[in-house]
Parts: sequence; structure tokens; C-alpha cells
Amino acid sequence: MTDTTRRLILAAGLSLAATLGLGAGPALAAQPSAPVLSAEEKALVDKATAYIQTLGSAKGRFIQTDARGGQTQGDFYLQRPGKARFAYDGPAGLLVVSNGNNVNLFDPRLKTFESYPLSRTPLALLLAREVRLDRGVTITGVRKLSDGFTITAVDARRQTLGRIALDFSSEPSLIGWTVTDVKGGETRVRLVDFEKTSGLDPKLFVLSDPRRRVGKP
Repeated sequence: MTDTTRRLILAAGLSLAATLGLGAGPALAAQPSAPVLSAEEKALVDKATAYIQTLGSAKGRFIQTDARGGQTQGDFYLQRPGKARFAYDGPAGLLVVSNGNNVNLFDPRLKTFESYPLSRTPLALLLAREVRLDRGVTITGVRKLSDGFTITAVDARRQTLGRIALDFSSEPSLIGWTVTDVKGGETRVRLVDFEKTSGLDPKLFVLSDPRRRVGKP
């Protein structure tokens, strides 16, 4: 897998067990220790947790900026628990779909199809049935902004490596995230036209290997 493809998967994976890698690559020397959070910081973590927990279905657009400054964008759909779809605009045309168990990725240009357990991708935290920012992840920082706040976390179980910074507006509302991979490369995703919705087509969250023809193995 190329570094570019890896970053696309990581970035598309809105959280998202703060498990930030896909089980490959060199191990970090040590995970950051958890700082002692102030009462205000704990309140922001609780605020973010409550918001994600009540988030059902949503859709909108995303703009992704990779470590080299290149931008791609597309449509996203979320349906908690477990399901998400990120459809990149052409010419990339990349599809990243979580069906509740696995995250499947199809690259029509390279004609590649790859699948990873949801639990080992960044989508796991956001899509979990019960969101717990005090279990399974280590909060390494909470930063208050003039119009919101950012929570940075790493995977406490070391199933995957790296870190994620989730950005929230003051309301709160999820407005984006930044994934830092094991090599220090950063990929930033900004959500636009984010809206809660209902009645999303279940087919949005199904992605089988399109290279396989019916009747053939």
C-alpha cells in the first residue's frame, strides 16, 4: 500500500478508536502519557462525548488536505453505529465504506480493493455504539479555541499507531479532524455542509469488490 493510499484511509476514517494506522509501519518508541485534565478540559471532553453519542445519521461534504498540501474533496454519509461512506470526487473516485464490521476501500484508478477491521481504523471511535473517550483511548490534549475546541487522542491499547485531533465548534458540532501517522505526516479533513438527516439508503454502506464478476470466484 502506498503512503498516499494509507493517508486517504486514515483521513477518511473519521475516528475515528483514535486508532491511527492500519497495523503496519514501525512502532512508536512510547505512547504519550495522559496529562491531568483541568475541570474545564474534562467538561469539554464530556461535551464532545455526549454530542457524538447522540449523533445518528448525517451527511455533507468534506475537503481533505494531505501532508504535501494537495486537496481532494467529496461527499460523506454517517449512520451510527458502525456505518460510513466517503465518496471522493473525480478524478480520484476513491470509495471508503464502513459496513459496521469492516472498512472497505476501492480505488478505481489503481483497480485495487482492500478491507480492514473497523476496530483498527480511525472510524471506530466515532462509529462505536457507545462512545467512551475515557476508555480505550488516551486523551493527550484539550485545546480551547475562540470558536470551539480540539481534543487530541491516541490509542491506549496500541492496536494502531499515531494520533488524531478532533475539532469541534462551540455548540458543539464536529467540524473536522487531523490525523498524524506514524511517520509524522498530517492529513486534515474539514467538514462542510454538515447536517443531521434520516432515512439514508442502506446501499450507501455496502461496498463489495467490484472487480469480481457474478458467477466467478
